[in-house]
Amino acid sequence: MRTEDLRYLQLVERLRRGQCNHDDYELLLTRVVGQPSAGSLSDTPWNKGAIHAAAEMGQPLMIYVAEDSCKGKPIEDSRLVKKLLELSDYKTEHLPGLLPLVPGMPVILTQKIAIELGLINGMNGIFRQLVYEEDSVSTDTISKTFPSNARYIRKPLYVIIEIVRSTIGSNFEQLGSNVVPISLMEQTFPFNIVDILLQCIKVKVKL
Repeated sequence: MRTEDLRYLQLVERLRRGQCNHDDYELLLTRVVGQPSAGSLSDTPWNKGAIHAAAEMGQPLMIYVAEDSCKGKPIEDSRLVKKLLELSDYKTEHLPGLLPLVPGMPVILTQKIAIELGLINGMNGIFRQLVYEEDSVSTDTISKTFPSNARYIRKPLYVIIEIVRSTIGSNFEQLGSNVVPISLMEQTFPFNIVDILLQCIKVKVKL
């Protein structure tokens, strides 16, 4: 059966050439029928790849912990923080509360960063390093999903990404070819705080 959807036809053409971008990914999400089998990147089976890769490298798994705030103020209630970290990615604009990171894992840029360097939405890259404040690292277990030696990072500064295809003309100081630092970006998403607070109250009553 042929389709007359121009956006979808353009997607298929880019797929044939191996040039799909993030907009194509978002379009495909609208064609998914039924509920996803995994609600978060920190859930099985998505997290197992990162756990296995870290074990093979003999390194503790790095997990970036989202810093949630409400109306510009940090959320301090520990029960509410826990509930927010457990929210499905599909309720947080595809932003996981706990993001496992392993050097060498593939990544994709979802925003335009520097058009002149080819750092645009949909560009493929390879995660190389997370630079963070040393005093923000904790080994206290936040999720039983991850190994007991996992390191939880709360104050990252920037990530170092190797861009597979880029127009970068010269190397950054102390970095290799096509390797660039990318600073953090904030993103907001709406959620029903009442429902989450009610869940916290239920937990407190049970305790």
